[in-house]
Amino acid sequence: MTKYTINSVTLAAFITLSVASTVSARNVVNTAGSSTVLPFATIVAEQLGNNPKYKTPIVESGGSSIGKKSVCQGSGKEYIDIGNASSRMKPKELEFCNSNGVKLTEIKVGYDGIVVANSKKGIPLVISKVNLGKALTAKIPQKDGTWVDNPYKKWSDIDSTLPDIKIRVYGPPTTSGTRASYVEMVNQKGYCAKDKVAKAASIARNDKKGKLCRAIRTDGAYIEAGEQDNLIVRKLQEDPNTYGIFGFSYLDQNTDTLQGAVISGTEPTFDAIADGSYSISRALYIYVKHSHIDFIPGLQAYMEEWAKHWNEEGILSDAGMIPMPEEERLEMLTRIKTLPVLKVQDLE
Repeated sequence: MTKYTINSVTLAAFITLSVASTVSARNVVNTAGSSTVLPFATIVAEQLGNNPKYKTPIVESGGSSIGKKSVCQGSGKEYIDIGNASSRMKPKELEFCNSNGVKLTEIKVGYDGIVVANSKKGIPLVISKVNLGKALTAKIPQKDGTWVDNPYKKWSDIDSTLPDIKIRVYGPPTTSGTRASYVEMVNQKGYCAKDKVAKAASIARNDKKGKLCRAIRTDGAYIEAGEQDNLIVRKLQEDPNTYGIFGFSYLDQNTDTLQGAVISGTEPTFDAIADGSYSISRALYIYVKHSHIDFIPGLQAYMEEWAKHWNEEGILSDAGMIPMPEEERLEMLTRIKTLPVLKVQDLE
């Protein structure tokens, strides 16, 4: 054996022992991130906690951006083991992981729709994605190519068939994967890519990434309600003249008091999201840190617990999560077992 090989092995052993010493002091799985993934991750944690071999994992919210950033910050007991996200990791986010020596495996756990909902005591919203984008985009493009501050005060200002009430929408903050997915699918791809005036103005500004379209109003029409979707639900129940943006599961669990908007002709139902006819939907992910797998009791078992409940008849489906097709479930189960390292090129 060469001197170089011996040094490499010694270094690897030292790193392993260092990680073990800093992580093994914690005997419970810690996860954080998306408020949309939160209820599903909590259910899986409770199921694992029924096994006397493991403590119930700690599941916290904070938003997709926080989940992805936190899992990438480093290895040790002070860092979480899994980041939950309702928007896929971006190359720059993974580069932050790489700069800290953190390796991850990406596991898709299911799908979810993004709904716009309001109290059943209020006026139902039947709207196109183009008009929905117009309601909340910060800047509205004009025929001459200029962009002006959003002038619409009432829904009926956009279209006379819409409710004659002020535009007031509660939604998630900038750290939220739900918000990131919403502005991409509604503002950018639903409005600026489909509306002729908006599309022409975007081309004129060479705005290929749709940054102008993705910006949300800050004039009071859109109200950031934090990462707690249950808070938005309560706000809607208290004020029938407001609307809210959140994951489908929160509508599914509150159908006695809330109604979902019909968007581009489709209601937000479990079946419509599953078959793709409801267009505002996205995948849900967990990002697992490799360096903690061998040292945190229950971490591998927690991943495997997801796979026990994510099919059509599972308890996650009962809670409102849309199951992946069988082929995708098998692929993700293989990832849980083999733990392939996520690479930047996988995200491009």
